[in-house]
Parts: sequence; C-alpha cells; structure tokens
Amino acid sequence: MHTLTVNLSDKTYPIYIKKGLLDSIGKEIKKIYKNKKIAIITDSNIEKLYGERIKNNLIKENFLTNKIIIEPGEKSKFFKVLEQVCNKLLELKLNRGDLIITFGGGVVGDLGGFAASMLLRGISFIQIPTSLIGQIDSSIGGKVAINTDYGKNLIGSFYHPKAVFIDPELLKTLDERYLYDGMAEMIKYGAIKDRKLFNNLLQYKGKEDLFNNIEELIYTCCSIKKNLVEKDEKDNGERMLLNFGHTIGHGIEKYFQYKKFTHGEAVAMGMYAITKNSEDFGLTEKGTSDLIKKIIIKYNLPWKIPTIDKSEIIDIISRDKKNNCENMNIILLKNIGNGFIKKINIKDMNKVKFI
Repeated sequence: MHTLTVNLSDKTYPIYIKKGLLDSIGKEIKKIYKNKKIAIITDSNIEKLYGERIKNNLIKENFLTNKIIIEPGEKSKFFKVLEQVCNKLLELKLNRGDLIITFGGGVVGDLGGFAASMLLRGISFIQIPTSLIGQIDSSIGGKVAINTDYGKNLIGSFYHPKAVFIDPELLKTLDERYLYDGMAEMIKYGAIKDRKLFNNLLQYKGKEDLFNNIEELIYTCCSIKKNLVEKDEKDNGERMLLNFGHTIGHGIEKYFQYKKFTHGEAVAMGMYAITKNSEDFGLTEKGTSDLIKKIIIKYNLPWKIPTIDKSEIIDIISRDKKNNCENMNIILLKNIGNGFIKKINIKDMNKVKFI
C-alpha cells in the first residue's frame, strides 16, 4: 500500500492507495474512527456498482450505516441538492462525533464535503473517490464547493477530510469517456511539474499499459498535489499551478451549461488554447503546444474549442473566484514540466484566441 501524509499547520491526514482497498475499508476506517454511525453520500451509478459491497463491509465491522444517494453529474452540484443532502443528514440525527463518507467522483466529493463542512458547523468526513479525477485531484486538498448559475465552484470552503482511501480497481468500471476525462488532470500534473510523468504518458501503448502502472501514476499525482497544498493551503500562491487549463476550461463548461463537455474535456481544450497563445506571445518554448495537442489526442480528449461567443466566455472567466480586482492569475508553461503563474489584467483576455 502506498501511503502519503498531508501535513498542514492545524491538521494532518493520510492518503492510502492500494488495489482492492475497498474490500478492507471497514477495518481501515475502524483504525481511525471509534464511533459507530456512518452516513455514506454516493450517486446512483456508484450505488448500483458498489453500494451493497461497501455497506456490507462496514456492517461487518459493526458500523451503523445509512446511504444518501444523489443523481450523477454536475447537475447535482447545486444548492437544491445540497439542501436535500443536509436535510437527510439531519434526519439521520448525526452529531459532531459521527462520520460522513463521500463515495463517488468529484461531484460527490465536492458536494458531500461541503455538506460535512456546514452541518453542525463541521462533521468529520472521509473521501473514497471512485473516478480518476477524484483519485488524483479533487479528493485531496480540502476544496469543497458547489456550482451556481454564474460559474463553477463559486460557493464553497476549505475543509479537509479525515482520510482519503484510493482503490484503483474501481477505475475498471468507469465508462471510457470518464477514464479519459481524468487523464486530462494527469496530463496537467505532468505539464506543470513532472516532465518524466508527461513523457511516460506519451509512451504508453494503451489502456493496458496505463492500468499496469496506475498505482504509481496515482501516487505521483497525489504527491505533487500534496506538496503544493502543504506550501499553499488556501490557493493564494503556488497551489494555483493546479489551475493550468482550468480558467478557460471552466468557462467552456459553463458556456455549454455543463452538458456538452466533461470537466476533463474542457480542461484539455483550455490547456491547449492557453499554451498555443502563450507560445505566440513568446512566453512558452516553441513546440510545447504541439506536445500538449499530441498527448490530448492520444487520450481521446478534444483539443479544439468549438465556435463560441468570445465576449460571453470572457464574461464567465471574469467572475472566476481566483480573480483579484481587475487582475487574474493565468497558469502558463515555460516548457513541459515547468509551469508558472502570470498575472494579467482581465481586459487582456480579449487578446487571447479561443482556438
């Protein structure tokens, strides 16, 4: 089992990575949680695949378990569903000594973690991510949030889990589109911090190669994120590197009402577009955007942004939570493996070509 520890000023928590970990999850949780009551927040897809399996494993260790099931997808990451989840948690009479498990992809983790942060002013929760995006990115670092009509993740908080349990075997039941959706985030890590990771991803021959190396790949990505979170917990400095491709990507998601593209697909287009522009402005080594395009295509992700209303996308981007007054921080690459933060005036986004 791979183990990492996130060390923050006021909290420390472990990340465990092991194939088949779900089948010993009750024993693992018993090591860190001494009460009995557990509420599991999951979605209907994960419930069909693994709902009884996780519940039975917890019951075997004498935990009292209830499930709250939401619909899958970004449509659940809004106030209405958050309110429903909080009401159900209150109906279960959870107290501050009890435990919430978020068992699903990024939407479940973000929504459930936000509910945990608010309920009774904070109940402990554990992340068990089931998607690749969840396992390498959203389950780590304490960002929990919901979307609004104005944009993605605009209402939320920093609230870290008690632990993160990652079972790469769960990825085998992912729809292929959502496996590649997560690959966009893995490509991001290589692009901003780890050229060796990026080159390895370019060299793999297919899904079999990918899964043969998946534990190590997840560990590498989690290590990069852990280190950035420890240096900059509240996303005011170096942690912003994790937003490579996301400013434009979030704009694309919102522009198409979260219906046309997954998060990873939008981020893939964002990574290529911003890198092609920064190359043209002389800020990025020539040929870098071609490498980004090559790896995006390799993992069945889109690189070209469809026809859009530029002014509307810029309006969406201008509402981004990372903006400061009239300025915004854009993540660029000097070259593969070497990301940096560039502060620009929001008006300068008019110079960007949405390729």
